[in-house]
Amino acid sequence: MIGSNTVLIKDDDLSYAVEVFLRGGLVGVPTDTVYGLAGNGLDADAVADIYEVKGRPAIKPLILLVPDLGVAETVCAEIPQSAYILAEAFWPGPLSIVLKKRDTVPDIVTAGGDTVGVRCPDHSKTLEFLRLVGIPAAAPSANISEKPSPKCADDVLDYFDGKIDCVIDGGTCALGIESTLVDLTVQPYRILRNGALAEETIRKVLES
Repeated sequence: MIGSNTVLIKDDDLSYAVEVFLRGGLVGVPTDTVYGLAGNGLDADAVADIYEVKGRPAIKPLILLVPDLGVAETVCAEIPQSAYILAEAFWPGPLSIVLKKRDTVPDIVTAGGDTVGVRCPDHSKTLEFLRLVGIPAAAPSANISEKPSPKCADDVLDYFDGKIDCVIDGGTCALGIESTLVDLTVQPYRILRNGALAEETIRKVLES
């Protein structure tokens, strides 16, 4: 799966990263928040590799990155109107939305739960990558669990050089902190993780 060194992709040609992803490999990807460690979100073996490389506890579910709400609909079984409102307001951007999952999502992604978090990241290279692969990417932050989240490609290499296949260099992340995670499967909605998007901003949109 992996050679002695991880390939750093600096130009706009993402064909190698796409090939790696589609054969089950792992790709470091830039986002507006922090760099993610992306694998095929519909491939349980690729997702298992993410957990292993990160040293992430299996009880912690993963978020799926998507290029748009249309792709999110392929992995989410129930999408309330509030999700469309938030996606219209904040996607692409630092908001992850938890919804009921479809059976196509492997249980390992959701740690056995019946919900899944989805996000459309605001970074041109990763949006293009997601459109090219056509598959949601399981993508937690590209760090060793409990270590600081990576804000540039060199940070990812410090953690995973020789342990993952490639990293797409998209410069320094604009925000540098994780996305806000909002659960829309409950009423009222619940903030599961405070992040780059303020809860007050979310509330104003939903209540307007």
